[in-house]
Amino acid sequence: MLLDMCTTVGRRLLDGVLPPLCLGCGEIVETPGALCAMCWPDFSFIAPPHCERCGTPLEEDLGAGAWCAACLARPPRFAQARAVFVYDEKSRRLVLPLKHGDRTDLARSCGLWMARAGAELLAGADIVVPVPLHWRRLFTRRYNQALLLARNVVRATPATVSLAPDLLVRRRWTGSQAGLAARERRHNVREAFAVHPRWAGRLKGKAVVLVDDVLTTGATADACVRALQRGGARRVDVLTLARVVRPAL
Repeated sequence: MLLDMCTTVGRRLLDGVLPPLCLGCGEIVETPGALCAMCWPDFSFIAPPHCERCGTPLEEDLGAGAWCAACLARPPRFAQARAVFVYDEKSRRLVLPLKHGDRTDLARSCGLWMARAGAELLAGADIVVPVPLHWRRLFTRRYNQALLLARNVVRATPATVSLAPDLLVRRRWTGSQAGLAARERRHNVREAFAVHPRWAGRLKGKAVVLVDDVLTTGATADACVRALQRGGARRVDVLTLARVVRPAL
């Protein structure tokens, strides 16, 4: 009780000196890690109805277990995928500072949102695994945003799930995926990931949640899932902060 009181007093003192700011626009808010009333409606948070497989929003409710046209045409390797919000002009102003702008402080709130969005996946998971960076990218960026998100997802998850930051390795340089078409992305990351040798035999029968910042075409996720399945994973789901949503054809 004394520790809780000290924590509360300390937080109030800190908020008095450095008041919590909106993650979207920087205005003062009441709760740390929140969006203000003006920014909240601008974020396209993903809620039902959505594709049961990949989690992309659906324009109408097609009933329980409905798949989107993309998943029907080309089923992804992962079992299910979920994301917090759509990757668009507004959410990009939150995702890019975390990914490229040293705003590692954003990972705590984003991880909490992800834990809520992926609660169903995490409830049955054994291990949470971040998409790894190549050492060259890690050297220039100094941190892996997927690992920061994964760590905070685990912290915010009531279920017993373990973080395995070194389970996957990126064994070759793939460069940036930006600007590449879906087929080019798949070719670019083919065989780029592998299970670390120290995990050999320890993945068999495990349910894994793969964590990344953005799900675009799913090429990177599928390449990681392939490696995890080869390592013996029973099931692999994907959880991201944002996902690209393309107009229905």
